[in-house]
Amino acid sequence: MDNIYNMQKPWRPAYFYDNSTFPNLSEINAGGTVSSSEFQSSAITLPLNYSISIPVGLAKSIEGKYFTGMTEDLEFGNATNAWARLYNPPDSGVNLFVNVWTASDITSSRYRVQIYFNSDPPGIIQESSSVTSTNMTIQPPPEPHVKVEYAVGVRGFPSGGMRAYGRVAEAGTTINSEEEGKFIFPPGGSFLVFLSNPETPTIPAIGKVAFGWWEEPISN
Repeated sequence: MDNIYNMQKPWRPAYFYDNSTFPNLSEINAGGTVSSSEFQSSAITLPLNYSISIPVGLAKSIEGKYFTGMTEDLEFGNATNAWARLYNPPDSGVNLFVNVWTASDITSSRYRVQIYFNSDPPGIIQESSSVTSTNMTIQPPPEPHVKVEYAVGVRGFPSGGMRAYGRVAEAGTTINSEEEGKFIFPPGGSFLVFLSNPETPTIPAIGKVAFGWWEEPISN
């Protein structure tokens, strides 16, 4: 009887080296022998091709289209409210893609956040100067077309547009939401964060709102 061990094919390692150093696989498959020197290689010379997924926020930052901005202190309570919004001016020439928003540093009182689309807010509108491109390698830095606006100590609620959704949080708790660009507004549109403390309306409160967004030029 033939020795079954002599009929087995030699062991083959995984090859991660230059093709020129590979043994003849047809010989191995045929039961041939390969010397150990044929497996040796001093360096990896094969081209390495990578396939990666880049987050959309990073991609837009690389393109110089991503921006962040935040408000000054937003005072509300004492029977008043406050709001902050991303406002896309009618002549901007871009579409606004909302990526992230955050309501933080809310003191003194349990509070409520309501999100409005394309509404007309009450109060005296102020524009924030704390707005910047996120790509500091581009000089001069890209300037956003979209504005960060806010109002404090307002009475009443936004009119028109759409109240999209809302959330409630305890004092000192941050509310944020990653929208991943799914809220899109043409020129004249806006994404508004409305702050109030309806459960304790006579208690003064204060906080901040921040945004991250990108802008895409509108093709003619």
